[in-house]
Amino acid sequence: MGFFDQGQWTGRAYVGGWVRLSGTLEVSAPATGDVIATVASGEAADVDQAVSLGVEAQREWAARPAEVRAEVMRRAAAILAEHQDVLVDWLVREAGSGQGKATFEAGLVAAELHQAAATALMPYGQLLQSSHPRLSVARRRPVGVVGVISPFNFPAILAARSVLPALALGNAVVLKPDPRTSIGGGLFLAALLEEAGLPAGLLAIVPGHVEAGKALVEHPEVPVISFTGSTEAGRIIGERAGRLLKRAHLELGGNNAMIVLPGVDITAAASAGAWGSFLHQGQICMTTGRHLVHADIYDEYVATLAAKAAGIPVGDPTSGVPLGPVIDAGQRDKVHALVTGSIAAGARLETGGTYEGLFYQPTVLSAVTPEHPAFAEEIFGPVAPVTRFDTMDEAIELVRRSDYGLSVGVLTTDPFAGYELADRIPSGIVHVNDQTVDDEAQAPFGGVGESGTGARFGGHEANIDAFTETQWVTVQSQIQAYPF
Repeated sequence: MGFFDQGQWTGRAYVGGWVRLSGTLEVSAPATGDVIATVASGEAADVDQAVSLGVEAQREWAARPAEVRAEVMRRAAAILAEHQDVLVDWLVREAGSGQGKATFEAGLVAAELHQAAATALMPYGQLLQSSHPRLSVARRRPVGVVGVISPFNFPAILAARSVLPALALGNAVVLKPDPRTSIGGGLFLAALLEEAGLPAGLLAIVPGHVEAGKALVEHPEVPVISFTGSTEAGRIIGERAGRLLKRAHLELGGNNAMIVLPGVDITAAASAGAWGSFLHQGQICMTTGRHLVHADIYDEYVATLAAKAAGIPVGDPTSGVPLGPVIDAGQRDKVHALVTGSIAAGARLETGGTYEGLFYQPTVLSAVTPEHPAFAEEIFGPVAPVTRFDTMDEAIELVRRSDYGLSVGVLTTDPFAGYELADRIPSGIVHVNDQTVDDEAQAPFGGVGESGTGARFGGHEANIDAFTETQWVTVQSQIQAYPF
């Protein structure tokens, strides 16, 4: 089956090769409701088969020179660069991504491939001081088989940022993508790496539902779980992994604030705010979920943001409009309930607040207070709640009213003062003079509090820490003498 044969995954998944699993699931386009693919779906027995193949293949893979692993990643990047349109098409149809967002995401995957190739060649240990006349080394070794569970919203990159460094560091990987995005979030990646020469057995893609994810978390030969998804699911996975003495890297939700200070260019600030709240229909863990705006510029900012929101086209992303549908009716109804509940509690609807099918209009709410649902909860939809503040202490207190701690933006005419504010903000990421949505392959990524267990993705150090174990080795020229 050729790499660019769009039918190669029909009724199949990838477990050491293209195979049929226990069941099948239909993949639908949220923009139209049409079934666009049928893929194999797995259960516990399929996960067990995938792990067994990974255990066997991983030993030989880890023994290969790091340059061999790096070359697979470089070849995959070259293939992706030549045929990026295939991935973009699936992200548009399967995840409801706008063309720009899908192209951006494909570029992030390419960056992760190059980053993984470099990570494979990084120093992986330290020379240690010792009280004995010997060589003392702390070195990092692959963990074995890494389990990855990834979400629907940025399906390709949120799978790739765990799968690729784990493989590059000598591990095998079993990936369970969200069943709604099984191709862009998994099977495409398998096809890409197979074409690049990744040996069989090292990567398995097992689309499926809760049973498959549970089997992966509980499998005794999977010592590390990398999960990206909701805080609710992350709590369950973290608790179960803890009881099984596994490491769980949890990248969870966010209710991210953007502080807008006096003196800024209102048009530029509102543009940043609109991008942060409405990109990919707000379905991003880093989405700007709370706009905290100083009283001096509050009214102008609200009016400018509402005008921008009202002018953003929404529709089927295959037609080129920037905003597509939310992923399903359940998510749409959750978003709408938070909007209507906040209005009923006293927030003011400036624009939006309506939907047709799964197409939710970009929405701006003003006069939002911490007691309103749109302030207190992660919305995960195209909604921008705006809250007024008078002093910096009040703004910091509003930021801290959330139990999440993923990303914060500060828009200011004094960038160094914005930098100093980062010391007062409990957040894994702070961007001065930018909105909250940003990610680079070489930068550590992660949150605190209910946003997860810290920076476990991005950059050589974070990835090596996430997907390897430390081994202490000593070497001396003579057998150590002892008194008995």
